[in-house]
Amino acid sequence: MDITSLYNEYGIATIILLALSAFTAGFIDAVVGGGGLIQTPFLLITFPKMPLPILFGTNKIAALAGTSIAAFKYAKKITFNYKLLFVIALSCFISSYLGAQIINHIDSNLLKPLILVILIVIAVYTFIKKNLGAIETKELPLNKQMLYGACIGLIVGFYDGFFSPGTGSFFVLGFVVVLGFEFVKASAYAKIVNCVTNISALIVFIKEGHYILHLAILLAVFNIIGSFIGSHLALKKGNGFVRIIFLVIVSVMILKYGYDVLKVYF
Repeated sequence: MDITSLYNEYGIATIILLALSAFTAGFIDAVVGGGGLIQTPFLLITFPKMPLPILFGTNKIAALAGTSIAAFKYAKKITFNYKLLFVIALSCFISSYLGAQIINHIDSNLLKPLILVILIVIAVYTFIKKNLGAIETKELPLNKQMLYGACIGLIVGFYDGFFSPGTGSFFVLGFVVVLGFEFVKASAYAKIVNCVTNISALIVFIKEGHYILHLAILLAVFNIIGSFIGSHLALKKGNGFVRIIFLVIVSVMILKYGYDVLKVYF
């Protein structure tokens, strides 16, 4: 599906909305993760008859483009522990690849009630803990950081491989609560790691031909623009700004998963 056939079949209004959704997703994802909550549902609504692996593969290409830009901007401002980053990234790469492999064999609806409960706990905890992520709160030894980071990578990476929406937010929360990072540093680590999970999952999707290149390029361009602006604002405005966006995104995720659970089980 090239841009001309997309225009002929769906019209200019749909193309504009696709571009806006990609821009918004890139902006939000660069700040605190969760851009998939915007882009993925819009693709599902716009192309209801398209197989899920193709939609997810197309979305991954665009997401990787935007996340890479955000990761580059953060990397210029944040000092990383590269041993820790490597361990987290490696665990994410493996688990994300496995998650993408089984996308056709797992009904994601079965996991949504559990995810909903987790999100509600996250929202309440973040709201009550006013200083959460304002400063680094833990001085863990490096070996413990690598162990805990690997666990975060395995769990969230697997989720990203087969489902994806909100992955960045789960990484940010894990890095803040478990590793004791402040929000901006957690977002920086999340962007680098999210690039790895996207690449890992894309290996599967591209190998299987599960993507539409022209649509992916359209989404990628606007995802990059949104990501550039979002990461700039996050670095400029700091932890308070990121915390607010985080709470907003988690609240949106609760509403989305709550609706999905009610629709399936009631």
